[in-house]
Amino acid sequence: MSNSTTADAVVIGGGIVGLALADAWLARHPSAKVVVLEKEDRLAAHASGRNSGVLHAGFYYAPDSLKAQLTRQGNQLLHEFCAERGVAVRETGKVVVAQGAGELPALRELFARGQANGVELELIDEGQLRELEPLAQTHGLALWSPTTAVADPVAVVEALAARVRERGGSVLLGAEVTGAGPGLVTTTDQRFSAGYVINAAGLYADKVAHWFGVGEEYRMLPFKGLYWYGSWAPGRLQRHVYPVPDPRNPFLGVHLTVTVDGKAKIGPTAIPALWREDYGGVAGFAAGELASIARTYPSFFRSSHHDVAGLLRSELPKYSRKHLVNQARALVPSVVPADFKIKGRPGVRAQLFHLPTRRLEMDFVFQHGDRSTHMLNAVSPAWTSALAVAKYVVDDIDS
Repeated sequence: MSNSTTADAVVIGGGIVGLALADAWLARHPSAKVVVLEKEDRLAAHASGRNSGVLHAGFYYAPDSLKAQLTRQGNQLLHEFCAERGVAVRETGKVVVAQGAGELPALRELFARGQANGVELELIDEGQLRELEPLAQTHGLALWSPTTAVADPVAVVEALAARVRERGGSVLLGAEVTGAGPGLVTTTDQRFSAGYVINAAGLYADKVAHWFGVGEEYRMLPFKGLYWYGSWAPGRLQRHVYPVPDPRNPFLGVHLTVTVDGKAKIGPTAIPALWREDYGGVAGFAAGELASIARTYPSFFRSSHHDVAGLLRSELPKYSRKHLVNQARALVPSVVPADFKIKGRPGVRAQLFHLPTRRLEMDFVFQHGDRSTHMLNAVSPAWTSALAVAKYVVDDIDS
């Protein structure tokens, strides 16, 4: 171990949440020495750069949840950040459409949640939907969310890293953490004496937390998200088009989104992954992770909270491009597989599973340990909410 460094705060993980936490710490403590450790040699290599880039409005979530509280605020803060840093945002808005009369009660419930969460939202009829997004179809009613937007996720992460550095923080790339505990973090070639450690390790957040004796009742279950881009002319699809989600699972279903440059994109899936960085092929295969996930799955299968068999039945066929694209046709009838052949970068969602209750955590979850805080569940919409989540967590640490 060649060199040792002292820091007031060390953040493990340089994704959007880790960078936002470093940014919030420096905003509150401008003279602090803050170091962010990112194991990859580039930013946004994992979920922070592989998501849809959608700025969510915050109407999906139970009003008493952190997601409800922090997504609407996060959307506003991220809009302001992008304006301040010159990062392009496309103000698409979003429609949520019903695929039959049976989905209308759930659509109305989403509208009620949005109102409870203080989110601007409107119930619209089929005629109004045609005006907003002529390509979409619904059954009777749809939801219109004008504050939903989109940005390039990689551009946002890079801009946030730049602000952390401007505030005096260090963002170290290629710095894989090999061990940590209260007051100490080690990488392959460096040792950090840390006044405080923040674990924002994404797919590995449970593993890092367990080094501190925190979150031992949790295991991370990874879910793979596949995307396909369309060959449509930019701007042909104007709005994000989403289905009514299944409330039993923390996924929003296959949808169409518009990218910041106006392209149409279909995805993501929520296919159970076999290891944490299971992006396709055998690259990054980890036998130990496969064994751990295999040990956790029987408990997940027996969960009374989720329709796991139904999830597998619906998700596994989506490895087929044609099947996945045809799912989107129920939302936008003009979609055909021949137009969606450009494969996007797959992502892996780090979804936290609570072993005692056999339940996937639906909300953001963080726990404090000895001179440490652990972001155990920072799933979607954490990209949208990151700046608000970070302020909330740093305020909580200091309180």
